[in-house]
Amino acid sequence: MSTVMYWDGGGWAWMAFMPLLWVVLLGLVIWAVVRLTHPAGHDSSSHGWKQPPRETPKEILDRRFACGEIDAATYTEARERLAAHEPGPR
Repeated sequence: MSTVMYWDGGGWAWMAFMPLLWVVLLGLVIWAVVRLTHPAGHDSSSHGWKQPPRETPKEILDRRFACGEIDAATYTEARERLAAHEPGPR
């Protein structure tokens, strides 16, 4: 006959604690994934996340000319068109 010894030192407590442990562990994993996949900066005007500043049409044109994407004639013509469509003081 074999004698099997069981340790009954709070088995019910572990059974009650384990679901709570898994919920906390799952919450930590979700928090870590969100934290690593989103930028760290916060800005109240954009629902909590910083947005890169938007370039104006003039800034885009200047950047494209500076990078050599467009030539001087195209740049000058586009600047004149932009100036014609800019809202002025009324």
